[in-house]
Amino acid sequence: MLKISNFEVMGWEHAIRGMRNPMNSWEKSDSYILNCYGNCDECIDIDCQNQPDMNGGFVLGLNDLNLMKRLRNAGTDHRKFMRMIVVYLDITAPLYWWKEFDTYKVGTVANSCSTMHKIAEKEFTLEDFSYNHLIDYDLYSCNEVDEPVINEAPHISCGGIHLLNLTINVLNYYRNKYLETNDKKHWWQMIQLLPSSYNQKRTVMLNYEVLANIYKSRRNHKLDEWRTFCDWIEELPYSEVITGYEED
Repeated sequence: MLKISNFEVMGWEHAIRGMRNPMNSWEKSDSYILNCYGNCDECIDIDCQNQPDMNGGFVLGLNDLNLMKRLRNAGTDHRKFMRMIVVYLDITAPLYWWKEFDTYKVGTVANSCSTMHKIAEKEFTLEDFSYNHLIDYDLYSCNEVDEPVINEAPHISCGGIHLLNLTINVLNYYRNKYLETNDKKHWWQMIQLLPSSYNQKRTVMLNYEVLANIYKSRRNHKLDEWRTFCDWIEELPYSEVITGYEED
């Protein structure tokens, strides 16, 4: 499970000025800010490309867009402007996904909800975890745990959902003990038993260059979370600068 909210794209004007510095071609820039921003319901311009919810009323002109595409395709040495287009967003995702996201250290900043300080603040529930791929129908004999149930032998449930719920019960047991006693040994039980499927929220800052690297290497990843993230990238303003694909 991965959820994205509160995202905003900034820095277009600065990126364009910098992009045009090498050739002193500022006069060729044709991007602008819409004066009608906020009144899109009454707009009569059917060809308007404004995306106000994400783009702050900024419209990227055709000259600037074409130059961005050329520089993008010329390689990272020539597309420094992409590092100047900044994206802010909140991401809620499981710890096993954050472990992979943390490989992108250059060009990113993140502030996370702290498991160290706040792990005992609320009761653990199933909805705090990503469990959509867990199964719960594997039944095994109590006496032969390595073999499936045969001939209606006594059995216990060993499916993933069942085991996760058991873990949640244990976490809540030690949470209550910690709240009652403030004994750090109970806090340690929560920290070291917490599954990697636990969902954590972070506020993240990154840029279009980082997103281009992510999209290139992760869009066909086996984790659903990466594919969801890449789908979101495709919805960003002028995402063809990131993906290299033209919009339909």
